[in-house]
Amino acid sequence: MNDIRNLKPECVWRNFYALTQVPRPSGHREQVQQFLLDFAKKAGVEAFQDPAGNIVMRKPATPGMENRKPVILQAHMDMVPQKTKESTHNFETDPIETWIDGEWVKAKGTTLGADDGLGIAAIMAVMEAKDLKHGPIEALCTADEESGMFGANDLPAGELKGEILLNLDTEDEGEMIIGSAGGIDITATLEYKEAETDPEDAAVKVTLKGLRGGHSGLEIGEGRANANKLMARFLRSAISECSARLASWNGGNMRNAIPFECEAIITLPKDNVEALKELVADWKEQFADDYKGIESGIDFFADDVETPATEVPVEIQDNLLNAIYACHDGVIRYIPSIPNIVETSSNLAIVNIGDGKAAVKILARSASESMKDYIAETIESCFNMAGMKVTLSGGYGGWNPNTDSEIVKVMAKIYKDLFGTEAKVQVVHAGLECSIILGKYPGLDICSFGPTLRSPHTANERALIPTVPKFWDFLVKTLEEIPCK
Repeated sequence: MNDIRNLKPECVWRNFYALTQVPRPSGHREQVQQFLLDFAKKAGVEAFQDPAGNIVMRKPATPGMENRKPVILQAHMDMVPQKTKESTHNFETDPIETWIDGEWVKAKGTTLGADDGLGIAAIMAVMEAKDLKHGPIEALCTADEESGMFGANDLPAGELKGEILLNLDTEDEGEMIIGSAGGIDITATLEYKEAETDPEDAAVKVTLKGLRGGHSGLEIGEGRANANKLMARFLRSAISECSARLASWNGGNMRNAIPFECEAIITLPKDNVEALKELVADWKEQFADDYKGIESGIDFFADDVETPATEVPVEIQDNLLNAIYACHDGVIRYIPSIPNIVETSSNLAIVNIGDGKAAVKILARSASESMKDYIAETIESCFNMAGMKVTLSGGYGGWNPNTDSEIVKVMAKIYKDLFGTEAKVQVVHAGLECSIILGKYPGLDICSFGPTLRSPHTANERALIPTVPKFWDFLVKTLEEIPCK
């Protein structure tokens, strides 16, 4: 009973299960590319890999549907590789282990990959089906969406023939997304000459874990704790109260995931170790109090470790800590005309300090190009003051809503007819590939939708089982009722 292949609709869950058996973390796409090409050959549909690493499939219209506007079904093939501290999973070689927990499908100690594996599985189900009614269909399975949207950014012009794009990468069933935020990667780096550690000093590794983490777009407005920001608060206190020195700091591993774990090694006089451990206990209580009602599993502790030979020089240490402490993290503001939707935010995602090198990585998002520039320049200024080199990369624009969309109007009616309730038509703070694809194919009519997922980009990612049949029925009926050319 714990086999997801027994769930309905069988065609979607069977294909999703097959996908979970194929390693596909962002940046390692060869196996999933071949998997999709092999699938298309078996299903008897045209398929090829384009120069950007995307897989494109084409299926002709069913008899009598040739006059319908051609549709592009789009989802991304890669997944975010996050796991618990205890997990030994290797994302480059191991399949995802799925299990059923009540109404949810989860993975054992890792991300599930339903973002956007369920979108890919639905595309596969459409491509292999012999009993659906639809016009001409193209499938665009994009590469490396989670690590920079490289597949969409490098999508060749003129490759696609469709007039309507259905993006299957939304994480709340019953929502139809018609706009999304743009984003930009900010990287601050510094090289420094390490200082020798006082051989009489002791060393302690301080570990923070148990935070919820989450999607840095969809869940940034929930006030979840950022492990790097909490560690900055503690280190500032440890330096001033216990004469601590920073030797290394490692927190977070994905730009688009709120960091849920962090650890730092600090040196200090041996006589101050007990005071330091008491300080850790105090801060654990403080963090729990500060995030009461949001975070329930905060764990913060210190372990004695071997004293490292080197540490960060005092001036560099203070400059780095000040910059990280001052760097904005979280929501900047909400959309003025839609107060419940985040407009601009930043995620202090990754901090790596040690061995003479420091790197801080942030993902900033905004539905406004002006505000995206503002938050990027704000963060750039912050780290420039610490003497760090700052680079901006991977920028992509927002997807501006088309309130006159023909396909959205058609789909809204279909949803009401199928389920008896109105679909929510709105914009989302997450970054979707729609904006990039629309830039290359400006005539596309676009809508994004999907089943309900929770906590994507974390080891607690899960898919709500009852929403998958609704998602599938909605997709099938939409393909049946695509407008004529």
